Amino acid sequence: MKRLSIICITVLLGISVLAQAPQKMSYQAVIRNSNNTLVVSASVGMRISIIKDSINGTPVYVETQTITTNANGLVSLEIGSGTVITGSFASISWGIGNYFIKTETDPTGGNSYSIIGTSQFLSVPYALYAKTAEKTTSDSSNFKHYVGELFGGGIVVGVWKVNNIEHGLIASLTDLSISSIWSSIPSSVGSAGQSITDGSANTAAIIAQGTLSGAAYICGNYTGGGYNDWYLPALWELQQCYSSVFIVNTIIGNTNGFQWNANYWSSTEDIGQNNSAFQIYFYGGGMGQQIKSSNYYVRAVRRF
Repeated sequence: MKRLSIICITVLLGISVLAQAPQKMSYQAVIRNSNNTLVVSASVGMRISIIKDSINGTPVYVETQTITTNANGLVSLEIGSGTVITGSFASISWGIGNYFIKTETDPTGGNSYSIIGTSQFLSVPYALYAKTAEKTTSDSSNFKHYVGELFGGGIVVGVWKVNNIEHGLIASLTDLSISSIWSSIPSSVGSAGQSITDGSANTAAIIAQGTLSGAAYICGNYTGGGYNDWYLPALWELQQCYSSVFIVNTIIGNTNGFQWNANYWSSTEDIGQNNSAFQIYFYGGGMGQQIKSSNYYVRAVRRF
């Protein structure tokens, strides 16, 4: 039997509310087989695990569901509404530690799971975090800013706190390019341009190579809103943009918002293939490596 693969790990689109606190989390994934063919209009079995602290940690919650892909190979479900195997979704302490989501899928609708993917929650939905915030610090849930806020020359796509100091990620209000190479210099940037979390450092390293064109150069020279600290997002920062796409496009519209059928460049160079860099396909969230001469969309970000 051929091993299958999953192109979309997770999309957080919203939260269902039951009583006073949310008990469910929306999730979507696009299922493709080993030949990169969509698994369409088929009943699939899924096991979803929420894992704490590390990608190989012990699951704090596991459930199973049987759902049907649509004509585009997309499955949509609500985590927290399946058949519980272990744990309680409502009792997860989102404010303590890091969390990962692991999905296992059987495209035949059973429990012989062959499509496996794991990714980290880059931000916890605010309502889920606020539900357990009192278990950590007394004021950790009192955020001033929020996803979808027009602020700092763009739109907020993520907020978090470190030692009760609020931080956030802001995306530009428009794409800076719809067809740009990654860099005009194909040689490796090296470790200075391979961070998956620090796009500012990546961008500076790419520009320092001497490139006068490409995604990083465009973002590094952007001054939207009067700010000059914009940069090309690192892989995880770009995933943060993708996770907020529903809210962002609702606020600023589909024309100025992220394009659902586009590939966006990250600033993270591929460690294994130094002539390539990471990008994310915004239709299903598929992450991949492409040669630096490929032409993709560019969106700038900055932090506060």
